[in-house]
This record gives sequence, structure tokens and C-alpha cells, in this order.
Amino acid sequence: QINFVACQLFALLAAFWFRIYLGPSHASSAVRHAFATLFGIYFAVFCFGWYSIHLFVLVMMNYGIMNMASIPNIHRYSFVVAMGYLTLCHISRIYIFHYGILTTDFSGPLMIITQKITTLACQLHDGIGRQAEELTAEQNRLAVKTRPSLLEYLSYLLNFMSIIAGPCSNYKDYIAFIEGRHVHMKLLEVNWKQKGYDRLPDPSPTGAVMYKLCITLVSLILFLTLTKNFPMAYIIDNEFLDKTPFLSRLGYLYVVTQAAKPKYYFAWTLADAVNNAAGYGFSGVDERGTFRWDLLSNLNIWNIETATSFKMYIENWNIQTAAWLKRVCYDRAPWYPTALTFVLSALWHGIYPGYYFTFLTGILITLAARTVRNSCRHYFLSTVPLKIAYDVVTWVVTQLAVCYTVAPFVMLAVEPTIKFYK
Repeated sequence: QINFVACQLFALLAAFWFRIYLGPSHASSAVRHAFATLFGIYFAVFCFGWYSIHLFVLVMMNYGIMNMASIPNIHRYSFVVAMGYLTLCHISRIYIFHYGILTTDFSGPLMIITQKITTLACQLHDGIGRQAEELTAEQNRLAVKTRPSLLEYLSYLLNFMSIIAGPCSNYKDYIAFIEGRHVHMKLLEVNWKQKGYDRLPDPSPTGAVMYKLCITLVSLILFLTLTKNFPMAYIIDNEFLDKTPFLSRLGYLYVVTQAAKPKYYFAWTLADAVNNAAGYGFSGVDERGTFRWDLLSNLNIWNIETATSFKMYIENWNIQTAAWLKRVCYDRAPWYPTALTFVLSALWHGIYPGYYFTFLTGILITLAARTVRNSCRHYFLSTVPLKIAYDVVTWVVTQLAVCYTVAPFVMLAVEPTIKFYK
């Protein structure tokens, strides 16, 4: 964990240096690709030692597939190999090498690389193997028309900004960033002459980075205080179960679930800040004319904590993984897309039983929430007090449903999960 934090802090400094001294106006795309790749490889080796070989093996195996497989099957072969290798690593590290529950072992970067490999393979298949009229608007926008060179491929998968904690980004966005087209592409969508500008502005990510670093610091403090004092294991303590009233147990369940979140807020927000510091992650301009740097953001804390539906909650939690699941599974599934997407999410996370309890429960909760919303919500929109009452009730129900769903994800094993359900 110390190596993880040290690497991310060093990556933050390297990202500022990368943007200032190796920006597109100072260095060629090849130099930027090479620097990002070499530093990423160094970080992986520093953090995980010889275990990092797994990252490089998977990357090179899929580069072979990317260049030798037929385009109609490239996404299938890449998906099977990447997910298969990831699953074998999940099994071996737990049941063969007995690593136990480690929060920062090599499986984390391997999970991110698996996302990127399958994303690129699907987008390459869309760009070369399918007709434009067969694609959705998003698939058309992200389709990759030519196979990447080895340097581009390695840079996309192993760059220092995302190798440790992600997030997954789209190949075309990353290449546009390296080539210096990333920000201008987003700015060209806005009529700047109407806003009083004679030329395109040059937005700086510094403000966004500082803001995200403040969130990171607060999350770290909360993690060090709350998580230690409110362990999830206490909700299945025999004395707690025997002596605590049911409603109090539900209240404590909400508290311990809240206490488990700051470590994710910390890791994801810091990773987002690293990418922004390098100049990557610009997403355009909002309705107030403010520059936005949330293209790679993995969460929206306000929307998470105020979510009044299960859908709203999961759309704002681990956003880039949700986008990956949608692009490689939900949009391409021949049947039962919701169920298959949750199953893939469970398999991607690992082979602990708690993951499967969580994501299989998530299927039922999603379908139930969708049905209730479609059946009932319109009855409560006639007056403001009714709408407020509906929002309050659905907020409480959503938060408790999330707590009930994610508790097995934290506890991992079968026995405590069954005890919790009872």
C-alpha cells in the first residue's frame, strides 16, 4: 500500500513535468508515447516486483491477437484471452499462492489492462469489421479505423498515468491526448465567438487537480479514522445481533457502508488528478461556460450520496468500469443484457463468493427498482410536497438497498454473508 501511494504521488509530479516539458508543442508523439510507457513499466515493477510479469505477458499475448486474428473475431479472441488470463490469476493468487485479501496486489492493474484490451479490440472491430450504419452513435465516434503500432499499443495499456489505478479510457481519446488534439477537439464543439473569444482558449487543469487533491486528502483522513472504527465485520458479531434492535442494525449497516467508501474515493480521485495533471481528461464546457476535467472521473460523490434510484447510484460509482461494461457487454449482448453485464462485472472483480452474491443481488435490485419507478413515480409528480416525499423515501430505500447489496462485496466469504442475510 505504501508503494501504491508513493507511485501515485510520484506519478502526479511526473504528470506535471510531462505536461510542461513534454507537451505536444515541445516533443513529438513518439517521444511522449515512449516516456509514458517506460515510466509506466517502471512503476509496475517498483510496485509489484516480478509479479508485474503478468501484466506484460497479457499485453504481448493480446498484441499478437490484435495483429494476427481476423477482424470479425478479434474482439472475441481478445475478450476470451484477457478475461481468461485475469480469472486464472485471480484463482492462483488466492487458492494456490494464498495471498489472502490484499488491497494493492498486481490483480488491480491487470483488471485495468483487461478493460483496455477488450475496449480496444471492440472498437477496432467496430472500425474495420462493421459498417457505419450498424453502429450506434457512440460506437461510430469511438471506432478505431487502423490497427495501432506497437508503441501506441504499449503506451495506451502501460502508460504511467493509469497503470497503477486506472481509469480505463478510450483509445481514440488517449491518442488524441498524446498528439495534442485532445483539448481542441472538445473546444471546437463550442462557438467561442459568441462567448467573446477571438480564438480558442487554453484551459489549464491546475484548478481541477487542486480540487481533486483536496477531495483525496479528506478521503484519506476519513479512511484512517472511520474505516478503523466502523468495521463491516461488526454487523455479524453475535453480541451485536442479539442485543441490537432491527432498525438500529439497519442504521449501523448504513454507517459501516459509508465508512468503507473513502478508500475508493481516495484511490479513484487521486488517479483522476494524475491524468488531469498530465493534461488528459478535459471533457468540454458546461452550461455556465466552466471548463470541465471529468472525462476520466470514476465517481460523482454528490450524486452517489444523494441517489434516489439504484440506477443513479451505480451510474455514478466506478463510472469508467460501468462505461466499459456497457460498451463490451450490455450493448453487444444477444440476450439478457442486464444479467450478463452483472455476471461479467462479478467475474472481472474476482472469484470471491461475496462478489457473486453482490452482483447477482444487483440484478434483482435493478429490475425491481426499474419496475417500481416505472409503475409508481408518475403518481408523485403532481405537487412539490409529493415529489419531495417521494425523493426522501426513494433515497432511504436506495441507500439501504445499496448497503444490503454491497455488504457481501466487503465480507467476501460465504459464511458471514449468509449470517448477514439472516
